[in-house]
Amino acid sequence: MKVVKFGGSSLATGAQMAKVLNIIVADPQRQIIVTSAPGKRFTSDIKVTDLLIKYAQQVLQHQDYSSTQQQIWARYQEIADYFHLTATQLRPLKTCLWDLPQKDYPNDDYLMAAFKAHGECLNAQLLAIILQKKVPTRYVDPKTAGIQVSNDPQDAHILQSSYQQIAKINIGHDRIVVPGFYGLTSDQQIATFSRGGSDITGAILAYGLQADLYENFTDVNAVYAADPRLVDHPQAIQTMTYRELRELSYAGFSVFHDEALLPAIEGQVPIKIKNTNHPDLPGTLIVPQKYFQPQKPITGVASSSHFAALYLHRYLLNKEVGFTLKLLKIFYEFNISYEHMPSGIDDLTVIFDKRQFTPTKQQQLLERVKMVIQPDELEWIDDYAIIMVVGEGIRLFPDFLQKIFDPLARQSIRVHMINQGASQISIMLGTKQSDAALAVQQIYQSFFPNQNGDE
Repeated sequence: MKVVKFGGSSLATGAQMAKVLNIIVADPQRQIIVTSAPGKRFTSDIKVTDLLIKYAQQVLQHQDYSSTQQQIWARYQEIADYFHLTATQLRPLKTCLWDLPQKDYPNDDYLMAAFKAHGECLNAQLLAIILQKKVPTRYVDPKTAGIQVSNDPQDAHILQSSYQQIAKINIGHDRIVVPGFYGLTSDQQIATFSRGGSDITGAILAYGLQADLYENFTDVNAVYAADPRLVDHPQAIQTMTYRELRELSYAGFSVFHDEALLPAIEGQVPIKIKNTNHPDLPGTLIVPQKYFQPQKPITGVASSSHFAALYLHRYLLNKEVGFTLKLLKIFYEFNISYEHMPSGIDDLTVIFDKRQFTPTKQQQLLERVKMVIQPDELEWIDDYAIIMVVGEGIRLFPDFLQKIFDPLARQSIRVHMINQGASQISIMLGTKQSDAALAVQQIYQSFFPNQNGDE
């Protein structure tokens, strides 16, 4: 049995949903279908989730929301018209959307969560109605499925006890359509996962039902060895491990939701990324490391520029007991997390996700560090990019470092930081932001010479 999740672009129009129907019907093992809300139909379009956020905000601000209400419904009506559904079939869905402002919610956050969740909720019901014309189909909401989550209305997490309930879902020979992105709290309130959380729902169901495979259909052919915006026609990755994807996601790979990996890892369920528009392409298979035999040193290279670094130097720093503890207490005081802390005998660099900072917060942090640590030198480096070179094969190929640094040296790209993880499957490099794209291109060409495309 397979769990199949379809992204927003796959369910944005009637024509796209017709492709989804063909994919589902083509394989009888695709029994559990998880939906996203309708995504963009074209570049300048608005996602239904964003319209629902606007709808909720208008309700909270006591503004006229009728136009937004109609705009949201028009998206579902457009899909329904493609399949010639009747007003009678659609009436329960429209009533559900119209009744949202009249319901009681514990607070504004729960109201927002409930409104957002209805993008997936309505789309799942709509798909179930359409799919029933082809194969026996049931709509199962998260409550019935047993998806119970924490009391965090817009950043919920699955409760471990939910898996016992999910395992009891009666599937039979039917197709089961479940809305993604949300679950129910112990008080039966809707709470959503983080944005893009339909991936999480799919992984939760795959784990709970002990699926043979979790297929995630999106609008890309595969996961690539480098960002196609940086490298022309990069090689598609045929097979990779969970932890390789996790490492690459850290530096910008965004094909699959980070949090969705945890249920898949716990259940040891393989994941396959495929394209709704080209379902016959092999896609990318993501597997536990025990099933993976690396053929090359690296699987991929990625970069991200949303980092900054705090550099400090103090003589005999390595001799001072409790030095790091002092720094960590300052970070706790400012409610900030750090990413990495490479150090030498007299100096230390702390790397942050700079999206945590305002200019004021940054300045206050520097002043606090000066006062408490009293460094000989202190510098804030805002021009910082991180490059991740990732592969299960790194530890098997002794010359991999040479293949990273030789092409960078030829291009006079200066590396400010080098860090190899304890897992020995990744090398992290720090460079200037202006050097990051070229560094990725050079490293990619070093490991994948004359290899590109989806084949």
